[in-house]
Amino acid sequence: MLTERVTTSPHEYQEFLKACLDEALKACRPAYIVPPHLPDLSAHKGRVVVIGAGKASAAMAAALESHYGPDTALEGVVVTRYGYGAPTDKIKIIEAAHPVPDAHGQGAATEILNAVNELTENDLVIALISGGGSALMPCPAHGISLEDKRAINKALLSCGAPIDEMNCVRKHISAIKGGQLARTAYPAQVLSLIISDVPDNDPSVVASGPTCPDPTTQKDALAIIERYGIQVPDRVWTHLQDARNETPKPDDPLFARAETKMIARGLDALNAAAAYAESQGFEVLNLGDALEGEARDVARDMIRMIKTTAQHRTKPLLVLSGGETTITLKGMGAGGRNQEFALAAMIEAAGNPHLYGLAADTDGIDGNRDIAGALFTPQTLPLAQAKGVSPEEYLEDNNSYTFFEQLEGHLIDTGPTLTNVNDFRAILWLP
Repeated sequence: MLTERVTTSPHEYQEFLKACLDEALKACRPAYIVPPHLPDLSAHKGRVVVIGAGKASAAMAAALESHYGPDTALEGVVVTRYGYGAPTDKIKIIEAAHPVPDAHGQGAATEILNAVNELTENDLVIALISGGGSALMPCPAHGISLEDKRAINKALLSCGAPIDEMNCVRKHISAIKGGQLARTAYPAQVLSLIISDVPDNDPSVVASGPTCPDPTTQKDALAIIERYGIQVPDRVWTHLQDARNETPKPDDPLFARAETKMIARGLDALNAAAAYAESQGFEVLNLGDALEGEARDVARDMIRMIKTTAQHRTKPLLVLSGGETTITLKGMGAGGRNQEFALAAMIEAAGNPHLYGLAADTDGIDGNRDIAGALFTPQTLPLAQAKGVSPEEYLEDNNSYTFFEQLEGHLIDTGPTLTNVNDFRAILWLP
């Protein structure tokens, strides 16, 4: 075990943190988690239509096809992010833009709605939903343009709004989100398999809940727009004030034929990493998958907490957490919330020889670069200082990616992970 060695290099601790991330990702890959939740179709008489949206949806579709084999009659279409496709024979895979929607996503949304339109009560819809589906499946409500949705989406991403507020607005300017896809599929039976990327694992929030009842209202959406000072066209105001455009609620009879299964959560990833760390001799403190807040503030608070509680420990401690932090953009730099978390944590650690850390997004994309995240060691700050690089200046400019890019071996590049259970953070304290 790592903790039983007489000497262990900083590089080995870096690799240990990366191995924890690998174990977390393995626990949430569609090939393993989709098949146990699929229904027996041997006696099914109607059509089986597979639809889906999200960064994991194509991999979920491939796992579904592999499970049922070539002799099962399947049809359908799913949309995923560019580069996140997977090979399928019967289910059409469309790739589109994320996080800002594009025309390919709008076309995919139209195909998905058409695929479930005019079904009967004998038919089955299997919906494969994962994080990112909201942006990947834009279907503007009547009278609202794709450009309107793009502009509102950009504003929501940059204002620091949490994901549940972002999705509330998205649902109410859409013709497919907030249960409206299930409304189109009715009276067919709808089975939704969901990989959660939201802190409270609310299925109505993942991908803006296209097959789930929507507990939020138009009034909620208007309040969020006003709270953050988001400028929207008059036609959007008009749409949100018309009660006829409200999304279906939990008491709607159409959901009597809808079933939802949450098949992977951030906590599953954290538990897998914890089990691996314990097998290597580390004690683990798992803070759960629901941490939210400004990335830099969460980082500072966590480092301070660990310094206070762990300073008299005699055994190594790994502190794990998930959830979804946010960034209020004030600078012009590159990077995402996990890289910003790692940079702020490194500054707070101030070269402390006891502290190592890693923060990454489990979908492999953190912010505006195709990088999952970043790590730091006790040597990171001295290395930056030797290069004349000021971490505080890069943090102020929201430029965490560029900071870590200048320090070899500090960026975490997983490539497409084909899953998405939100943030993964690991802070290691060595006595």
